[in-house]
Amino acid sequence: MVNKDIFDQIKKKTNVSEHALKSLANQLNPNDLQDEKKMRALIKQISALAGVPVSKEKEDKIVGYFVKNKFNPADMQSVIKQMTQQPKK
Repeated sequence: MVNKDIFDQIKKKTNVSEHALKSLANQLNPNDLQDEKKMRALIKQISALAGVPVSKEKEDKIVGYFVKNKFNPADMQSVIKQMTQQPKK
């Protein structure tokens, strides 16, 4: 389970609410995490919601992590941090 602190950190960095993230998460099922097309759509949704662009390279890494490595949904905290990180300039 993702603790409340991570939602607070995300809200501060991206202005995305806990409610918005949970709503998005509730639309998924564990099998979606193994479907490359669904993962790319999810990444685009999160990127748009957070206002943080995700490069093709970063998208490929995220998809690979989920699809190829049989991602454990219990490890969402590290994924949320990675996806909401502002790009380095």
